[in-house]
Amino acid sequence: MMKVAVSQRVDVHPNRDERRDALDQRMVQWLCHAGCMSVPVPNGLVSVGHDAGCARLVEWLDAIEPEAILLSGGNDLGEAAERDVTERFLLDFARERHLPVLGICRGMQMMGVWGGAGISPISGHVRIRHLLCGAVDGEANSFHTMALRECPQGFSVLARSEDGVIEAMRHDELPWEGWMWHPERELNFSARDIARVRTLFGL
Repeated sequence: MMKVAVSQRVDVHPNRDERRDALDQRMVQWLCHAGCMSVPVPNGLVSVGHDAGCARLVEWLDAIEPEAILLSGGNDLGEAAERDVTERFLLDFARERHLPVLGICRGMQMMGVWGGAGISPISGHVRIRHLLCGAVDGEANSFHTMALRECPQGFSVLARSEDGVIEAMRHDELPWEGWMWHPERELNFSARDIARVRTLFGL
């Protein structure tokens, strides 16, 4: 199975004074269905603020030797600084090594911001289904309150929703894609999504 490093959300538990990393079990199942083994990436290996650094994360990644990277959903950008730093570094790491990357929802937004795009609040995209228009078509779920204002430089739009929101994009040179829908939240995993991630990851 292909080894995929998967970013995690940060859940804060103030009563216990804990910041916990978390990953939806369905994401692990979805990747397994696609022929991939999930390796959750800890957010606690980076330092933030004036002494920001990723040396421990570099050591961890060198030991794990991931073959692809998935930036998962959950948390808004700016909500958990350690996750933002971790995911930005994962994109730098993937670019340097030409690794495949899939960004899911927030993960696609991170790819966009990393590429120089902005994000803005939107309405009408939470707990609904809509049709995709473009190179990727069909129906998709929607669970996001933020969206890219424009396609980042070096990327191309793969799909938009009926109201024009960018729902999928790909890098023009690297094996990277971003999807705003959550493939892991489908009751029955979509054959379209499984086929697409397998192609992206070279399986």
